Amino acid sequence: GRGRGRAGPVVTSACPAGAPVTGELRCQCLQTASERLGPRRLAHVELIAEGPHCPVPEVIATLKDGRKLCLNPAAPWVQLIINK
Repeated sequence: GRGRGRAGPVVTSACPAGAPVTGELRCQCLQTASERLGPRRLAHVELIAEGPHCPVPEVIATLKDGRKLCLNPAAPWVQLIINK
């Protein structure tokens, strides 16, 4: 038969685990980074309150190397960063 050996298109996400999804009115953080980050690695931390776009608060950290990671707002070490 025809078409044997041809696989359908493979869709892969270009976003690494914990990276924010941008451009749509929904939660930006599909999952959060599990690693604990030292304050010296962070360039900026943004807290996005829950709202019509997302039912949960989100914390997006920009690292000094330019990467963005979603952090778990309930993690004690993240709470310390937010409350500074």
